[in-house]
Amino acid sequence: MTRQRVFVVGAGQMGAGIAQVFAQSSYEVILYDKDSASLQRAQEKMEILLQGAVDKERMTVEEKEATLQSLQFETVLDLVKDVDLVVEAVVENMEVKKTLFQQLDKLAPAHAILATNTSSLSITEIASVTKRPEKVIGMHFMNPVPLMKLVEIIRGIQTSDATYETVVAVTKTLYKQSVESKDFPGFIANRVLMPMINEAIYTVYEGVASIEDVDTVMKLGMNHPMGPLTLADFIGLDTCLYIMEVLHEGFGDSKYRPCPLLRQYVQAGWYGKKSGRGFYEYE
Repeated sequence: MTRQRVFVVGAGQMGAGIAQVFAQSSYEVILYDKDSASLQRAQEKMEILLQGAVDKERMTVEEKEATLQSLQFETVLDLVKDVDLVVEAVVENMEVKKTLFQQLDKLAPAHAILATNTSSLSITEIASVTKRPEKVIGMHFMNPVPLMKLVEIIRGIQTSDATYETVVAVTKTLYKQSVESKDFPGFIANRVLMPMINEAIYTVYEGVASIEDVDTVMKLGMNHPMGPLTLADFIGLDTCLYIMEVLHEGFGDSKYRPCPLLRQYVQAGWYGKKSGRGFYEYE
């Protein structure tokens, strides 16, 4: 599949970023969301990011305009009838995704691949509600999508070799590096990352060290670009909790038990940067 039509579902931070990188690589892109206000925000933010790239001489004005012209912002799901690849980037909830994939399966052309940007949920289970499970795959982009070079590609038990090879080839056209993961809870990235974040939260919860000192150790001692608690705020503490619950339930191992302090922060509505407060306070 080269330079064909892509349908991205969900105009949040991840969906907008995915749509942008496809458009920058000359794909025709439809960014869909049922909420027109979300689409408007995504379009405005994208224009700001692209202009910033022009200002920093990372792209030309012509490339910026070509990217914007490759994008459509739509609230009509039926437009998926004429695409080659679908990338879903909605809320990390299995029932929501399964309902959506049933709709996409009915509407998308028979040849279209249905990819999900899930960071932890079972590709096999999502695929099971479709009549094309061999064409369902995980395509987990990292945040922020325009800057991060990695795409984690996850094969469900039904995913065909042809589907996997096509998605690997597509990823290369986006100037990103892919890695392959089998379909186990958390895949590679979050199976390694989230327990580290959870353990950092336990370190604060048990009074071993302050929030700032935990982050400083990981930045200066382990050469991480940001501390785990800062990163948790950036990801969203509600998302961190949900992924830890997926790991805990999926493996049945107490080492994945979410820290009570993480659960308490989420109960308080302290989700991190997006809510104005998490482990740190934000303007």
